[in-house]
Formats: sequence, C-alpha cells, structure tokens
Amino acid sequence: MPDEAERNRPDPKLLELLVCPLTKAQLSYDAERGELVSRAARLAYPIRNGIPIMLPSEARPLD
Repeated sequence: MPDEAERNRPDPKLLELLVCPLTKAQLSYDAERGELVSRAARLAYPIRNGIPIMLPSEARPLD
C-alpha cells in the first residue's frame, strides 16, 4: 500500500506542464515536503490529495 507521500505525488506528466503562476518559471517537486517549488518567485506551492494548489495566496515563502 502506498504511503502518504506517494499518494500525494502529482502525475509526472502534469509536473512537466505546470509553471509558476507569477513568473512562468519551471517548478521543481520537493517530495519531502510535498510541494512544488518556484525558485524564481521564492515560493512553494502545496499539493493536497495529489492536486497542486497553484494560488500565490496559498504558497509558502521560501527562506
């Protein structure tokens, strides 16, 4: 049975298509935190139930 991180992981093909809504830059997947990271915008977008939440208001600022 898959663990929580595996269930939360978005489809790899979807990840190829997604970009940061603010900068249009490529995103990287942080499996440990379960989020998509935009280094250009210095934001991390959460993934909930396998669905990326691409709203800047929901994003976590990067340190």
